[in-house]
Parts: sequence; structure tokens; C-alpha cells
Amino acid sequence: MRFLIVDDDERVRRIIKTVVADLSDEVYECSDGSQAHSSYAEHLPDWVLMDLMMPEVNGIEATRQIKSSYPAARIVIVTSHDSEPMRDAARSAGACGYVLKENLFDLPQLLTAETRSAKQGT
Repeated sequence: MRFLIVDDDERVRRIIKTVVADLSDEVYECSDGSQAHSSYAEHLPDWVLMDLMMPEVNGIEATRQIKSSYPAARIVIVTSHDSEPMRDAARSAGACGYVLKENLFDLPQLLTAETRSAKQGT
């Protein structure tokens, strides 16, 4: 699988990259939501792992931008913000998952289940 990791913290990108290493063939990175759309267009990853809070363009807006051009894009929010309004905003923007950074080891299971579900057409 090909991943695009969008997070303003290089250490977090590195950790996420390690967590998905067994699933990944290629991993691309960018440090802000302002770069996410062009990076998605260039690499067409299977998954986008998107932070919420970034300095220029936040993850909700970046998710909207990607989904408006690429409706089939699969985006999982990876954040430390655990609130129902944020989860709702992420869903409304088009994210198909929401994982807290404190639970990063749940990420491979979510990605595997979502990929399996997409292949089965459910």
C-alpha cells in the first residue's frame, strides 16, 4: 500500500511511518495541509493519514480539498484531539476513520479492515 502522511511534526510522521511499515510499499510525507492536495495528486496514495491541527491549512480543510477532487480518496484522521465535534467535522469532510495518536497501534488494524471491506465492496 502507498501512504501519504500529513503532519507538521516530523517526529510524529516518523512514528506513523514505523507503525504502518509492515503494510507499506511506499510512504510519502508532507508537513502541512496546504501541501496535501498537490502531494495526493502527484502520488495517488491508497491512504492519507492526516493530522488535524497544522499551521497553514488544517486537516479538515485539507481533507475537503482532496475529497472534492478525488472522491474515492481514503483519509484517516490521526490526531490527539478527542472530541465528538472534531470527529463529526472529520466525517463531514470525508474522512473514513479517526485514530488518536495515543492509540497509533490501532492504525494497522483499521487500515487492514477498511482495505478488506473496500475490496469486498461493502
